[in-house]
Amino acid sequence: MHVILIIFLAGLIAGAMNAAAGGGSFVSIPALIYVGIPSVSANMSSTIALYPGSLTSGWAYRKSFQPILNVSMKVMFLATLAGGLGGAILLLLTPSSAFDKIIPWLLLLGSFAFALGPWIGKRLHRYWRPNPAFLLVAQFLLGMYGGYFGGAVGIMMMAVWSLLGLQDVKTMNAVKVVLVAAANTIAVLCFAFAGSVAWRETLVMLMAAAVGGYAGAYVTLRLSGSQIRLGISMINFAITAIFFYTRFFR
Repeated sequence: MHVILIIFLAGLIAGAMNAAAGGGSFVSIPALIYVGIPSVSANMSSTIALYPGSLTSGWAYRKSFQPILNVSMKVMFLATLAGGLGGAILLLLTPSSAFDKIIPWLLLLGSFAFALGPWIGKRLHRYWRPNPAFLLVAQFLLGMYGGYFGGAVGIMMMAVWSLLGLQDVKTMNAVKVVLVAAANTIAVLCFAFAGSVAWRETLVMLMAAAVGGYAGAYVTLRLSGSQIRLGISMINFAITAIFFYTRFFR
């Protein structure tokens, strides 16, 4: 029962985090690894478990969709979907031992990208103006990252959009949850048939994440962007530090 409780609570928190800004996999993947699931299988299970949460969050944000750089949601969705397929295939070819060493660095990259994205974006914007072509290439690569790792893909998306000049976390959230779902759509299908998913834990986390995703979106609409960014950044760096400690110093 304690395993089920850990997985359920992790799903609630992860779903709420994804709705707020992203980074839910920072909680879900470590929780699955903690209860004894191998890292690659934990990543696949986490991707499937958090997928419905993205859909419930998207429904809660449905009145807040806005285009980015005047690129339609349909075009961005297709670019992200294609990238997600490439990332999912790459993960299926990655040995678990190698993925164990990669995870902490991906977490660290996502943490810094989210925390410093607006600061870097303001300075970069003085010398360079982004265009729709750059956005679509970036979105394809973000989709690949999401299909491969899943962790912090929402954070990475908002970090890149911050570099493109967008600053308001709440404005980016609605688009983000839909595109995170796009990045994970093909990945979910691939992982479901790959035979490496821990289905008992996945189903428990899936139900919890769906509830957390809707509740997180509801609460987030009532918080300021700075409060959201600070809270998510603190959680991200804490979990990243734990992963570095357990992988390299213990």
